[in-house]
Amino acid sequence: MPIAVKPLRSLIFALAFTLGCHAQTVATSGKLSPEMARRVEVLIRSKTSVPPNYDVQIGPRMKSDVPGFDTIDIVFTADGKSSKPMPFLLSTDGKTLAQFNKFDISKDPKELVSSADRPARGGPASAPVVIVGFDDLECPFCARMHETLFPALLNRYKDQVRIVYRDFPLDMHPWAMRAAVDTNCVGAHSQTGYWNLVDYIHARAAEMGGADKSVTKANETLDKLTEDEGKRQNLNADELKACIAKQDQTLIKASMKVGDALGVDATPALFVNGEKMEGALPIEDVFHVIDEALIAAGQTPPPAPAPTVSTPPATKPGN
Repeated sequence: MPIAVKPLRSLIFALAFTLGCHAQTVATSGKLSPEMARRVEVLIRSKTSVPPNYDVQIGPRMKSDVPGFDTIDIVFTADGKSSKPMPFLLSTDGKTLAQFNKFDISKDPKELVSSADRPARGGPASAPVVIVGFDDLECPFCARMHETLFPALLNRYKDQVRIVYRDFPLDMHPWAMRAAVDTNCVGAHSQTGYWNLVDYIHARAAEMGGADKSVTKANETLDKLTEDEGKRQNLNADELKACIAKQDQTLIKASMKVGDALGVDATPALFVNGEKMEGALPIEDVFHVIDEALIAAGQTPPPAPAPTVSTPPATKPGN
């Protein structure tokens, strides 16, 4: 288990520190001299909150892709446990220590969260804004968002936005996985049927399992709802029943793995053209993020909705 080191806030985002003026020539590769290693260690300890019992191990100089700087790795050790190596930059003249955060922005953020092969509502696949939501059909917060946010988005943005759900059932919700599997059994053949089921389950999640919240009853209800929706969409009844009975979680777990890689640890979580939004956010904040995404895509956002003006209740004369 890696040890916890308080974030080196003072060294983040290309903030550099001078190590003093020195006339001697400094080697640009290999192990640091004891005197240079000491200066680096003292600087790090003075600028951060590394506890005194932590050992600071400084690696050798290595070639970097930043002109005028070499890379050195620093590891913090305590009680026999070590942190991951933290890369720093040491100038070739030995006068400056820096830490840079390097991020790859070569990819369009919209492509970071795939919406491919998922039932969608709203605009076409070419819509300028794609909203991918990681959803748990037993999550009450997801139900509230589903009921209020998405109708408002589709009403405001029409076909400028495309909405896709990815499955992220939480372990704390005992029938969420079955709901995900069942809705996907329908979604594999009918987008309309998928969204009908999602709408219905979210609207009535609190009723699933009856008064005693029986997981067995909830599962039976989900299966029945799925079969009924399959009939409405003229799906092959035998194939649908086989899918329900099999309860194959492969695709669901793959979706959860995608969410894990993106840092999703709770639901609902939205990605608006790749920008992550979590928690119960004011709808105005969501509108703002979507508007910015539209502008970046060369589109004009719709006019801002008129503010709601509340009228005080009328009172009788003389009151």
